[in-house]
Parts: sequence; structure tokens; C-alpha cells
Amino acid sequence: MTNNTVIKGVVLVGLGATSYGMLATFVKMAYGEGFTTAEVTSSQFLFGIFGILLINAFQRKRNNNSAIKASRKNITQLMVAGTSTGLTSIFYYLAVKFDIPVSIAIVLLMQTVWMGVLLEMFLEKKLPSLIKTVAVVIVLVGTVMATNLIDSEIALNPLGVFFGMLAAASFTTTMFTANRIATEISSAQRSLYMLLGGGIIVLIFAFITQILPNQFSTFENTIGVFSTAKDFDFSIFLKWGIILSLFGTIIPPMLLNAGFPLTGIGLGSIISSLELPVSVLMAYFLLNEKVDFIQWIGIILIIFAIVIMNINLKSKKT
Repeated sequence: MTNNTVIKGVVLVGLGATSYGMLATFVKMAYGEGFTTAEVTSSQFLFGIFGILLINAFQRKRNNNSAIKASRKNITQLMVAGTSTGLTSIFYYLAVKFDIPVSIAIVLLMQTVWMGVLLEMFLEKKLPSLIKTVAVVIVLVGTVMATNLIDSEIALNPLGVFFGMLAAASFTTTMFTANRIATEISSAQRSLYMLLGGGIIVLIFAFITQILPNQFSTFENTIGVFSTAKDFDFSIFLKWGIILSLFGTIIPPMLLNAGFPLTGIGLGSIISSLELPVSVLMAYFLLNEKVDFIQWIGIILIIFAIVIMNINLKSKKT
């Protein structure tokens, strides 16, 4: 693999991670205009599915329908796996909704580092290596610093933290399944069916939290803080839907799927950690969120943990 190929991969992965890093800030801005989690997620996934459909159609035409087509089993597996994609968006956006700053929400999402190690240990039935154990400890220390829990004046909404951790858990599931299911078909097809699975979850969430409460007041009282008794505001599609789908469901998967084969898993994972500082910087400049020095140190520690885990992985394969 030439240096130019690797550099191209680094650029693609870096741009994909940067796109993901912008997402939570845009969601927070949409919330500021009065839109709900149901409206935000629905517009993102519906536009995302439409965009991926166009990409699939373009690829079929370019390849003269010669590409391997997904079987019924492939479609079922990918849609089931894709439900975790929908849950990740819902949980992540709810964390932001319940007063968790974007700069802290992204840190909670990065708990996928140690969750992935635990899941791998459970599935492979063996203890993690020393370097992975050290990386987990560094992530946990970095998380305490990045969320500024040391400052006794910081009071995070427990419900927001809970949803942030659920987002990390569902994202961990997505990462473990995305590269293990139906790998023989194109990435565009895989993205489409996973998005369809996630879209179903998102529409169910929108129906339960916004459509039903608007029709039945007793149902609104039942689900409490999750309900939004207001008509669905379709202007979300024009104001934020395209932006959210581009930066959340169309551009990043395309760039990451194109870039990872060129960089390899180790280097690609390191570059993809750019999502963390980009998200924090976006929140700092666009939302005026305060980020203390100790939080930056915590963020650097988390990135360092990702680096040492993947450098070790890369050295083992060479």
C-alpha cells in the first residue's frame, strides 16, 4: 500500500469523523428552535434513507447490475442490526435534550472504548490483554476529568447521563455487528438496510412519544417526560433534516467505509477519534459551552487510550 493511498484513507476517515463530530451541535441548535427529539431523528433517518437509495441506484447503474445483491437473510440480519443505529441516535439526542452539554455527551458516547473491550471479553470468553486493560483505566480516568466530576459545583442531569451511557452501549453493538454481517455485499446496500432497521425504531419512537400523546392525554401522563403533546412540525425537514442526514447518516458512513480499507483498522480508529475534539470545539464556538482545562486533559487521555489500543493492534498484524 503506497503512502498516497494511506494519506487518502486518512483524509477520508478524518472527514467522516469530523462530520459525526458536528452532529450533536446541530441537534442542540434544532432543539433551540423548539423541535423535538422525535422530529429531529425522523427527519435525519428519512432523508438518510432517501440519500442512500440514490447512492445505491447510482452504483447499480455504474456497475450494470453486476454487484452481488443482498439475500433475504442478509436484509433481515442487517435490519435487525440496524435497530441499534436508531437507538444510538435516540439515546444520544435524548442525552443532549436532558441538559447534558454536547462536550460531555460526546465523552459519554466514547465509553464505547471500554464497553467494546467488555463485549469482546464476553464473546471470546477470554480476559483482555494488558494494554487493553490499561487503556480502559485511562478512559475511565479521562472520563472523570472530561466530564469535570471533580468539580463539586458540576451537577449533571442523571437522566441525561443515563441516556448517554445507553447511547454508548447501543453504539458498541452497532460497531460489533456492522463489520460482521453480510460483508460480501456492497457497503451502500449494507448501509441502506441498516438505516431501514434504524428508521423503523425511530418512527416507533416518534409515534409513541409525539403522535399518541397528542391524541390521548392519558397516554401522555403514562410516559411522562418522554412525551411531547404537539403536532409534528414538518418544517424540520426543510430546516434541519437535510443537514442532519448529511452529517449523520450519509456522508460519514460513505467516507469511513471508503477510508478504513486504505488505512487499516488501527490507524483508521485513531483518526476517527477526531470526532471527540471536533464535537467539543463545535460546542465551544457555536453553543458557547464552557470547556475547562481539566476537561481538555481528560479528552486527550481518552484519545491517548484509543491510540495505544490501536497501535498495539497494528503492531501485532505487522
